[in-house]
Amino acid sequence: MSKTKTISIWIANIVAIALISFTFRCFKLIVSPQIQSTDFSIYITPDNNSEEIIEMIQSNDTEANLIGLKWILKLKKYDDNRHSGHYIIRRGFSSKNIADILSAGMQTPVKVVINSARTINQIASAVSGQLMIDSTTIANRLSDIEYLKSKGFDKDNVFYLIIPNTYEFYWNISVDGFIERMIKERNSFWNNERIEKAKSIGLTPEQVMTLASIVEEETAKNEELPVVAGLYINRLNRGMLLQADPTVIYALGGERPKRVLNKHLEVDSPYNTYKYAGLPPAPIRFVNIKSINAVLNYTKHKYLYMCAKEDFSGYHNFATTLSQHNANASRYQRALSRR
Repeated sequence: MSKTKTISIWIANIVAIALISFTFRCFKLIVSPQIQSTDFSIYITPDNNSEEIIEMIQSNDTEANLIGLKWILKLKKYDDNRHSGHYIIRRGFSSKNIADILSAGMQTPVKVVINSARTINQIASAVSGQLMIDSTTIANRLSDIEYLKSKGFDKDNVFYLIIPNTYEFYWNISVDGFIERMIKERNSFWNNERIEKAKSIGLTPEQVMTLASIVEEETAKNEELPVVAGLYINRLNRGMLLQADPTVIYALGGERPKRVLNKHLEVDSPYNTYKYAGLPPAPIRFVNIKSINAVLNYTKHKYLYMCAKEDFSGYHNFATTLSQHNANASRYQRALSRR
């Protein structure tokens, strides 16, 4: 064999080994585990490109080698078909694993805690802090009369629409998708069993939610909720005015007074339960499941009156007669004057 041919073979072998080595290293960058940190989440908006996404991942795991991820996303033309959402990047993920979930839009739902609230803006602010939807977008949709009408609601009964609870959503859900889901959850909540239970106490589901909104405003003590509910049901059954201060405060609108005075009781509104008998037309707030269940499972007793306890504990003294109530109220007023 000639010297020239030997050199050529030697060079060819070196090139082949180099190519194999390079290919193996590339393959390793793509399929070997890169994420060494614990699992973490990234939130991708429609504006985030692949470079920004890689930076998000790198900031959570500075030791990860993401060159392979950059190659794959470029080959997949990810920037031409981005998928927003919430993604969990798990320990042991390779660049291929990451690229697969990103390019397929395989996002993980997020748990959204919706607490009871007095206003649309409060609900909108809470939800927007947990989803990609802007709070103004949510508030505007929940105030859009024509949109609400198309869903069977209006500005007065919009509080029926959302039952505060913990739900799972995709982080990038649209505002209409969010509202439609809330309506679906409300309808699911009011199953035949709950509807029949409401009927057994002489109320519709809507009336239960209305009464629950008053009960929720009256006490912050969970153990008192069914007792307060029973008190107002006693009043309804006797044809008495509910005389619930929270309904007067709602009727006044604007800034909430610290105390309800006699002048406030004169406001002419169907929500003023000192003037108009029965329940107000709709809830006075978004009401949670605990309060709804307190009405459906109210405590049976003979109480007709309630007054804040004089120890300012947040609990109440309950009474069956007006004279007992007046005595309770006097004790509270004396304690109040001493503060």
